[in-house]
Amino acid sequence: MNDAFVYDAVRTPFGRFGGALATTRPDDLAALVVRAIVDRAPGLTGDGAGAHVDEVVFGNANGAGEDNRNVARMATLLAGLPTSIPGTTVNRLCGSSLDAAMIASRQIATGEADVVIVGGVESMTRAPWVLPKTEKPYPAGDLALASTTLGWRLVNPAMPSEWTVSLGEATEQLRERHGISRERQDAFAARSHRLADAAWSAGFYDDLVVPVPGVDLARDESIRSDTTPERLAGLRTSFRAENGTVTAGNASPLNDGASAVLLGSAAAADEVGLAPVARIAGRGASALDPQLFGFAPVEAANQALARAGITWGDVAAVELNEAFAAQSLACLDAWDIDPEIVNRHGGAIAIGHPLGASGGRILGTLARSLQRSGDRWGVACICIGVGQGLAVVLENVSA
Repeated sequence: MNDAFVYDAVRTPFGRFGGALATTRPDDLAALVVRAIVDRAPGLTGDGAGAHVDEVVFGNANGAGEDNRNVARMATLLAGLPTSIPGTTVNRLCGSSLDAAMIASRQIATGEADVVIVGGVESMTRAPWVLPKTEKPYPAGDLALASTTLGWRLVNPAMPSEWTVSLGEATEQLRERHGISRERQDAFAARSHRLADAAWSAGFYDDLVVPVPGVDLARDESIRSDTTPERLAGLRTSFRAENGTVTAGNASPLNDGASAVLLGSAAAADEVGLAPVARIAGRGASALDPQLFGFAPVEAANQALARAGITWGDVAAVELNEAFAAQSLACLDAWDIDPEIVNRHGGAIAIGHPLGASGGRILGTLARSLQRSGDRWGVACICIGVGQGLAVVLENVSA
């Protein structure tokens, strides 16, 4: 079995819902990062750019609008890569692009591929409303549009009602179960903004983020450098009028963006013209009751660590996608780890969570973080709506 390595990672700045990227199609965002990852690899540029790429695997959660018809293939074609490169789109909701990386790493492990571009894209702004077809033509009554931006829609009536509560209500239930206070949530959210702002100011994201042409967006649009726990404490709760704790300030926002990661075998170094940054050492996937989705990364990460042959005591860096502060804190408490090793460069509460792109963001950020710090082991993990979690362990192999 071959090892799979991270060679490079890029992403767009993440835009706010209705913000700077609202006029940019998701397939164009995907094409942008696919082309950028090729152009940054000396062995993939020149005539027939990307010819050494065996496949493109992209994550996308909604797929109901301009990201339809297999956005991985659309991105490959729009990026100007050879038409001979196949592409496939993965949908594991919020975990889609991390799943794409896991799938590609298995292709590399079995020798089916040497070079694979993975990543993901989401435009939550441009996600359309959909009108279901009626069982009989020409209904006399009104018909309702369903938003495809986020969460349950067109729910099967056979689903138990406790499974199909909103993501926010599910998080309220989770924080009750684990005793997560509003104060801890707001402090965690303020930390996310503070660290993201500091990371951008220090230049950490300079070589991880590529600009979107024609768009005036220099960095992630949702970051609020002046956010404090005290300001967050003044926000009204979003999902429960009484005894609620989850607010717009301690949850990830709706966003637009794309990410890409270049994966390859050890032999691929000559083909791409880059040295590997990190080895994919372990993978994990877990599932539980849908309303407990926020806690699913716990077992996924534990699985990935076991498969890598290490423990939490060996881990120096964690990238945990911050869907909500409450679910993030529940995971950290379960792992009993130092919270200071988690999301050192900010998390999704500040940076944003364009569903299909987030897994690629956390994987790329983790690889670059390990490379810069010199630490050996890190974990990227993400919770997924409808009760799933994914995790990947990386080993730093950079010089």
